[in-house]
Amino acid sequence: MQTPFIHNHQFNYIHKQANFLVKTLRSVVDPKVLETVRYTVGTNVIEVFDELTSEQKHLLEPLSTYDTPHDVQLYLNELEAYLIPFPHISAKQIQKLFPKAKKLKLPDFESINYAHTTYLRWIDIATSRLFIVYPHEGKFFGIEGRITATNKKGYCMFCHRHQELGFFNVKTKSHSPDHFSAIGQYVCMDNDACNHSISDITMLEKFLFSAVK
Repeated sequence: MQTPFIHNHQFNYIHKQANFLVKTLRSVVDPKVLETVRYTVGTNVIEVFDELTSEQKHLLEPLSTYDTPHDVQLYLNELEAYLIPFPHISAKQIQKLFPKAKKLKLPDFESINYAHTTYLRWIDIATSRLFIVYPHEGKFFGIEGRITATNKKGYCMFCHRHQELGFFNVKTKSHSPDHFSAIGQYVCMDNDACNHSISDITMLEKFLFSAVK
């Protein structure tokens, strides 16, 4: 078996393309339209990666050729084995990321599906604080802030899914170490669902790095 090469957000993107193909197969009879959709799906799946070996490309390409939902699901099941899991992180490493957090509540490590985790996040209900840990270039970044449920549905900044949102407010250091500013965004209240939906890490990274700089 090959070395894992698919990140969670890339798998989610492939899954969305697969769903688009299945929906088209069920509703479209025009062969030209179907051919166009097949081409688009096949191209999109390849282009979500910066580079691929010939073997990896060969593994991904068949999606556009399938004719039944069953075949598409078998394809997705096969790709599961090639997911790159979230890097191992210990309780001590997390505590170092949040040195100012008194009585830091740690995530439930046993319940985490690391293969389907783009960013580790958990909410301390007692303090209404959301904690995020993100791996980047061999390092972990951590941010925390208050999350306030809006009791309304909208689009999460990170995964762009229409879901119950909370307003995530993070204090950041300004140019002077003695002064602070804050940034905020509307994000999912559901930790797992966000990770299962995120298919582009651009906005996630933009927010995280603006909070830690």
